[in-house]
Amino acid sequence: MSELTITLNGEPRRIEAAWTLLDLLTSLDRDPRTVAIEHNGEIVRRPRYGETTLDDGDRVEVVHFVQGG
Repeated sequence: MSELTITLNGEPRRIEAAWTLLDLLTSLDRDPRTVAIEHNGEIVRRPRYGETTLDDGDRVEVVHFVQGG
């Protein structure tokens, strides 16, 4: 399968072509319920993670929520 390069949290990252944001989260071992994602400058709502595909050169920011007390 072919690969492409995205920028993830400011760092280049090689991923498989045709990945979605949900595939990316799975590869990062992140629970979709505990993150917020910005894709090319736009906030993506959680129900769209599985349908938002990634393309070469995309910029993705993943913010993990930390619970404190």
